Amino acid sequence: MGEEKVQAVLQWLIKARNDLRSAQRLFTANPPLLDTAAYHCQQAAEKALKGYLTLHESPFRKNHLLAPLLAECEAYDSGFGALAEAGEALTPFATTFRYPGDVLEPEQADVAEAIQLAAAVFSFVLERLPEEVSRGVPTCPD
Repeated sequence: MGEEKVQAVLQWLIKARNDLRSAQRLFTANPPLLDTAAYHCQQAAEKALKGYLTLHESPFRKNHLLAPLLAECEAYDSGFGALAEAGEALTPFATTFRYPGDVLEPEQADVAEAIQLAAAVFSFVLERLPEEVSRGVPTCPD
């Protein structure tokens, strides 16, 4: 694999990892910033999936819907189907709490679950990357 492609995939995964770390830190802040933490969970999953699609040189649409991204990933690895529920749970966090509305922030338990789901998506993608890419992604120390 060419160095340019390795770097392109790596950039997506580093951004995903940073979103996951941000979610974890915002969740444990005093007081917790639940709305922003939830948003970063969705972003972590989205960017990890886009990194996987970049690996396969598969173009993707610029939107925040995880189901179409998962379907595209599933074309390369049927195991991505197991992430459908995670995608469904995380997708609303891309927009639901970003602006004032009926509910300003999610429940703490929902964000805790979102962090676990985003971490699972991130790990799932990382396990499917060639070593030359995955060794360049720093792990989440939190």
